[in-house]
Amino acid sequence: MADNKYVAYVSTYTMGDCHGIKIYDVDMENGRLLPKDQVEITNSSYITLSHNGKYLYSITDFGVEAYEIGKDGSLTCINHASINGMRGCYLSTDYSEKLLFVAGYHDGKITVLRIREDGGVGEITDEVYHKGMGSIAERNFRPHVNCVKMTRDNRYLMVADIGMDHVDVYEVNHMLGKLKHVDVIRSELESAPRHIKMTKNGKYVYIVHELKNYIDVYSYVEEDSNPFFTKIQNISTLNDYHASSSAASALNFSADEKYLVSSNAGDNSVIVYRIDHETGMLEKVFCLPVSGDYPKDATLFPDNRHLISLNHESNTMTFFSVDLEKGLLVMNGKEMKIEKPNCVIFHKLEG
Repeated sequence: MADNKYVAYVSTYTMGDCHGIKIYDVDMENGRLLPKDQVEITNSSYITLSHNGKYLYSITDFGVEAYEIGKDGSLTCINHASINGMRGCYLSTDYSEKLLFVAGYHDGKITVLRIREDGGVGEITDEVYHKGMGSIAERNFRPHVNCVKMTRDNRYLMVADIGMDHVDVYEVNHMLGKLKHVDVIRSELESAPRHIKMTKNGKYVYIVHELKNYIDVYSYVEEDSNPFFTKIQNISTLNDYHASSSAASALNFSADEKYLVSSNAGDNSVIVYRIDHETGMLEKVFCLPVSGDYPKDATLFPDNRHLISLNHESNTMTFFSVDLEKGLLVMNGKEMKIEKPNCVIFHKLEG
């Protein structure tokens, strides 16, 4: 691991500071981030990397922006594109790097855009508005699309609707860039499915639920050109003793996919699970405090020896040494100040 160099990208909401994406060199040995550069962009609330590692895509007030990633991890803006609606909250690409999907929390919309040959964002190919009435809770009475993720076979788009308490499944027509609704993965009432992750082998899906603070685990197969999702586990993101009114937030695999990390706002804790790759099941390693307020995102460093928490309300990043065998999490150095951090991604530099 020592020879591998990484940068970390952190996206933020810009309150007075117009630099929405911060770039850091990763000090793997000491488990810290070292400021390297920043990119001028408004409210870069969520970012994603293309699967080939060449491009970074970001949400912005004006739609989406595409960046080319330099050899040193620097970002050069390629272009920006409108999503023809209210600002998005999440975005991801398909596995052939041809389509970009944007989730619209505010208007309950999925936007599909072409990705150009140069990695830039092209025209909109489809727009799907979720409709319906969920439970009449504070915010849960109308659609809020919160996450869009392709299945690994590149056939289906899984769409978490945090307002309607289910994940819609769409077949993707890659030629036309169109979506066709084919299935619904139903969650418990007022559970608020927030983020989705799928294992690299394409067999297992993890859905974290914000309001009920748990993760549902599903197996996935395709038979006769139909997707089948079967629930195999439900596991809490909290300890038995925890702060009331907690909200689960993060969902990230470790680089080797042996672990899954989630976080709890309110409880202000991070939870790490061990993944059984034979069964897809999760086993809790630990759930411990993050020393910050409202951890929006949390993830392990690529070597699994340290962990970072992005604390949205206390405007900090906190760092920890971890021993995943012994289930230990120890504060590692002092917190770093950063305004309204929302999402962190580690990126391995080439050669």
